[in-house]
Amino acid sequence: MRYDRHVGETRVDLLHLLEDLRDAYVGSLEETILTEIIANALDSGASLISLQSDPTAPSLTVLDNGSGMRRRELRRYHDLAASTKSRGAGIGFAGVGIKLGLLVSSDVVTETRSGSSHVATAWRLASRNKAPWKWIPPAGRLAAQGTAVTLIVRNPLSPLVDPGFIEATVRQNFHTLIDPLFDDLLSRHYPKGVRFAIDGHAVDRGHVMAGAEARLEIRLARRRKPSAIGYLQRADGTLGEHERGVAISTYGKVIKRGWDWLGLSPALAETVSGVLEAPDLAACLSLNKADFIRVGPRGATYLAYRKAIQEAVTAQLAAWGDVPAAGEARPKTFKLQRDLERVLADLADDFPLLRSLVEARRGGQKRLPLGAGAGELPQLADVVATTGEATAPAPEEEPRPAPSEVEPPPQPVGSGEVRLGEHGRRKPARLGLTLAFEKRPDDLELARLIESTVWVNEAHPAYARAVASRSLGYHICLAVALALAPLTTQPAGEHAFITSFLARWGAALDGARSRRRRTSRKT
Repeated sequence: MRYDRHVGETRVDLLHLLEDLRDAYVGSLEETILTEIIANALDSGASLISLQSDPTAPSLTVLDNGSGMRRRELRRYHDLAASTKSRGAGIGFAGVGIKLGLLVSSDVVTETRSGSSHVATAWRLASRNKAPWKWIPPAGRLAAQGTAVTLIVRNPLSPLVDPGFIEATVRQNFHTLIDPLFDDLLSRHYPKGVRFAIDGHAVDRGHVMAGAEARLEIRLARRRKPSAIGYLQRADGTLGEHERGVAISTYGKVIKRGWDWLGLSPALAETVSGVLEAPDLAACLSLNKADFIRVGPRGATYLAYRKAIQEAVTAQLAAWGDVPAAGEARPKTFKLQRDLERVLADLADDFPLLRSLVEARRGGQKRLPLGAGAGELPQLADVVATTGEATAPAPEEEPRPAPSEVEPPPQPVGSGEVRLGEHGRRKPARLGLTLAFEKRPDDLELARLIESTVWVNEAHPAYARAVASRSLGYHICLAVALALAPLTTQPAGEHAFITSFLARWGAALDGARSRRRRTSRKT
């Protein structure tokens, strides 16, 4: 295939940009390519996605029956980060899967059909700064409207030509689209449903139960219909690394998986898995659609969902016997949490990256935009999470089941938590940094930052020494500073951040003492 070097040539450091895009995704390059191509097919309205591998070529072809592209749209498709979609309208990002395909392919051929327009291009990465593309005659893969993308991979042993890898990737990343349990919820976005075929064979649809199972329903803003649904499963043995924890999906695409994003560290972590589908969270996706925003109104919505899911999962884990060991005491961190709030708010001006942990914290935040309608601002206290065994799900009209009598494991403080008074009166919900405790005997770090939670390592020898010397508050403060330092600044500036953090924390403590003295004088 010959290319005209003067036609459709991009003269930027494309290789550097593609490598940066690749680093933004947690999975392997091949998994990212396949997942993003499918995501963009779903965004085009496809109800059938066919994947055809050819190890002899070697090549992978992904065909869909979506809306396709016209000639002008296909031309823009070769510009990095070009997209016609608005925020919250989909799960794919600017055709990034096809663009990342340039890193592993000798040629990327795209054929698309929309109305009377039927066009095709060939694209390749010729050098670090040149990615020429050209118009070619359509190969006739499309009999009707849709798009067909063919990656002619350089490595004949690439996972992209392995049907087993392709099916495993589809099942892992688009689980809710092939599980009938989620059909009703997703029918609002995919009225025709979505079917997958690999090498001419339809991917089996069905709900697989492994061990004990409990269904989850998350209702926000007193809605009759659930805002998110899913399940937890407890296996009899240890699960694989990629199967453990809870996966959160939106519009059928799994965005996060595991326990860390929920801020939980259960004793049953290696035997419990689960999936939750929350379509409204598509509006909270980050620019590259690989994570969730944590600041502003969209961040507040994500944190509200996260808290509701956290409560539902914790209740079910407690029902399964995942509770703290008898006599295990946790430090009370309310006052320390309050001091840390002031410190972070004061430091946010000097270290702007801290703002994601102090967004809208002062005075709490009572009303959050959780609805899709304009101007809809339901109360966060209206969040309801219901759980029930799969064998006997509770009817929608019944009230929320009473919590288990077994005491649930300790939860992080803050992060959208809703506290209710004795008479059920609403109190402000707080978003941002939270504190939690875990035991990691083999970890030399005092604490680690995951999402917006600082997990303090109780198994560290310094923690035990701090408890014995009654200096636990200072130890936790230092651990938080060390955990936040890499987030806020470059390695050379971490010492300055820790020094400033401790100085502000000491000043906050002096201020608290002054306030207590003034209060005691008045009384």
